[in-house]
Amino acid sequence: MNNFRSLLIITFLSLFFLATPFARRATAAVNSYDVVIYGGTSAGIAAAVQVKRMGGSVIVVEPSRRIGGLTTGGLGQTDIGNKAAIGGIAREFYQRVRQHYEQPANWKWQSREEYRDSGQTQTGSTEETMWTFEPSAALSIMQDLVREFDIPVIYEQRLDRTRSSDSSNRVRGVTLAGKRIVAIRTESGHTYRGRVFLDATYEGDLLAGAGIPYTVGRESNEAYGETLNGVQTRHAKFHQFVPNVDPYVVPGEATSGLLPGIDADGPGEEGSSDRRVQAFCFRMCLTDHPENRIPFTKPDGYNPLVYELLLRNFEAGEKGMPWINSSMPNRKTDTNNRTAFSTDFIGHNYDYPEASYAEREAINQRHREYQQGLMWTLANHPRVPDHIRREVARWGMCRDEFEREDGWQQQLYVREARRMIGAAVMTQHHCQGREVAEDAIGLAAYTMDSHNVQRYVDADGHVRNEGDVEVGGFPPYAISYASLTPQPEQCENLLVPVCLSASHIAFGSIRMEPVFMVLGQSAATAAMQAIEADVPVQAISYAALKEKLLADGQILAWTGPVHKPAAAIDPKSLDGIVVDDEAASRTGFDATSQVIGPYVGIGYRHDGNTDKGNQSIRFPVTIKEAGIYEVRIAYSRNENRATNIPVIIHAGDHSLAVRVNQRQSPQHGAFAAIGEFAFPVGDAVVEISNSETDGHVIVDAIQLLLHK
Repeated sequence: MNNFRSLLIITFLSLFFLATPFARRATAAVNSYDVVIYGGTSAGIAAAVQVKRMGGSVIVVEPSRRIGGLTTGGLGQTDIGNKAAIGGIAREFYQRVRQHYEQPANWKWQSREEYRDSGQTQTGSTEETMWTFEPSAALSIMQDLVREFDIPVIYEQRLDRTRSSDSSNRVRGVTLAGKRIVAIRTESGHTYRGRVFLDATYEGDLLAGAGIPYTVGRESNEAYGETLNGVQTRHAKFHQFVPNVDPYVVPGEATSGLLPGIDADGPGEEGSSDRRVQAFCFRMCLTDHPENRIPFTKPDGYNPLVYELLLRNFEAGEKGMPWINSSMPNRKTDTNNRTAFSTDFIGHNYDYPEASYAEREAINQRHREYQQGLMWTLANHPRVPDHIRREVARWGMCRDEFEREDGWQQQLYVREARRMIGAAVMTQHHCQGREVAEDAIGLAAYTMDSHNVQRYVDADGHVRNEGDVEVGGFPPYAISYASLTPQPEQCENLLVPVCLSASHIAFGSIRMEPVFMVLGQSAATAAMQAIEADVPVQAISYAALKEKLLADGQILAWTGPVHKPAAAIDPKSLDGIVVDDEAASRTGFDATSQVIGPYVGIGYRHDGNTDKGNQSIRFPVTIKEAGIYEVRIAYSRNENRATNIPVIIHAGDHSLAVRVNQRQSPQHGAFAAIGEFAFPVGDAVVEISNSETDGHVIVDAIQLLLHK
């Protein structure tokens, strides 16, 4: 009798245990799935929805306590470049954003009529989507998708990244059989088996753990025949220090040491590779509503030297607001980096991609403390200009957005970490249309965009930022399916929609949240087709994949207006004496562009049609053979150009002034001939200014051709 009673008790307790949420999680952890997704980012959730729609079984293993990644972590100002390029589940998400804000109950801190979304889709328009949103709204939508499609999400389960004892690059948390991943195991001991695996993390931990080759940092330009990769001091025009900011603790005294954040080993050879990573930050969600605002406070351990460059930059003449404070609904913002010293914690993330979890959390915390100190400094420090101090001080973190009591989010903006070296590599040539992916699984549309990578001391002894590249002007372009797959000999059942195979500069164009959702859906579709056909992911029928993607609303080809990228001319390809604007000395002419071509070198400068009489540029010329030279000036024609641009040629003891009309087309490609002049042996100067000009003034290059 006692044995029978004991058996009943054990049976009852067993049934009770199996009914608990904990038991369901534990049971799920040892089940097998069609698709195992590591990373509940926006890409991971979109992929899971697609697997469910195609009748498959799926599990999402999320290392943190929150799904959605940056989409729910503060990046509410959607970056894409051309929203018509976004289809499928990604577009459905932004339609749901629209529907969310059509509900009066979701307007707590302002009315719908009061909100204006800075030029993007307004809630009262006929547009079906909305592209600005609060983090909490995005999270609610992501959670709705999980519930609607009955997607199991396992939170706070991190891949066991302990290195294997063998000579491979794999980790103990990834079990392989030949060229296939069989299972992944988390630090807590949970095992998830699957037929196909997706790495949807920002860090690429699963692909690295499986021993798949990858890269971190910047390739050299020579690696893929690019021009915008590697060290880029010449392109670092935006978010740059004003001239003459001193880098030393004691101004003018190198022996006092460099201020924090300046790389003593920088910048490196132009165009060369390095392991440096573009800067991270938190995309802050701020509010100016008194009831919802948490004022900025000085963090413990605040070090004033960390912000000395900020203050010196203001004192040297910087007048701009050091943030982009984009309006979100309910009197909130998505706040991002702007100017030379801002929310980007430049140079403090190089170790992040390969770091342990504990090391990453320490890096994360240092970024948070840096931004907390930055915001307190901007709101309170007497050396900050009054108008900036007043504006910043009226903002604060939101009480109703994130789990932390101080209002700060957990999700760091990991702009770039590992990048797989896969079956195909997306490069600058794909972005600019010189190469076209024939196996398209989605479109990218954003400018090739890299944030600054380092701070260094230039040849004049002043601090400069390096790494910022912002080159666009091209239409949406196809992303290759092969860039989501490892090489066939490496792994047959892994797809990587986030840390995909791309060069640093191409990844800078692809790395947008809507695109990650697109790639997540496409990767899931490919995974299900590989399972159905029982073939490696590299061997599926692209024709069948394309048919299914199109049927599900993905956009694979751009049929809208196509603007051909402006042509660049290599100065070395030109005859005679050529001096590019990069080699000139100037006052003003800080604005750069590559929109209208052809242009010489990496772009041209203009005066912004402002500050007339105070901007000038001097092109130095060394004449080794005396004679008559034809002088040519490079510029791009447009109707907004000035018709009366003063050019002065200084040669020997003589100077000659002419006027140039830049509304007229240059006669020689990018160059217009302005006359023939006698030059003696020695140094000469061609000077261009914007004095009393009646439009935009373009300065690009000069060319001198000797008449024999």
